[in-house]
Amino acid sequence: MNLIVPLLPPAHILLDVEVSSKKRLFEYVAELFETRIALSHDTVFDSLLAREKLGSTALGHGIAIPHGRIKGLKQANGALLRLRTAIAFDAPDNAPVALLFILLVPVQATDQHLQILGELAQMFSDKRLREALISAPDAAAVHALIAAWSA
Repeated sequence: MNLIVPLLPPAHILLDVEVSSKKRLFEYVAELFETRIALSHDTVFDSLLAREKLGSTALGHGIAIPHGRIKGLKQANGALLRLRTAIAFDAPDNAPVALLFILLVPVQATDQHLQILGELAQMFSDKRLREALISAPDAAAVHALIAAWSA
């Protein structure tokens, strides 16, 4: 079962986003979630930043999965961003990051959180899928690629 598709409405897939740093990325994402699902900008920003301070959420190969727990959130939510220009993210392979899945989960969703992170890591370890996501022409194509993927 694909755990990612229900978290990722096509409106949460943003391509060719221009940000200059991790902090700017988190500000951009906080604004996205504030606008799209009425979460507090500061809550989202602070959650992502706090998690990142524990250690980089970059996986390598230009991929990162910033994630955070949000008090009062009813269900997990995600967004996929493809950056126009890759940014430094303290990745284990030192490669800059251009493809990100941002995951927000309820505070109490420990098992679900880990299952989703595991599936995202598995999905992004698929080289063919990574390459297809990087070259996909639009959000609909990205959504279709993720929907068609299976662990």
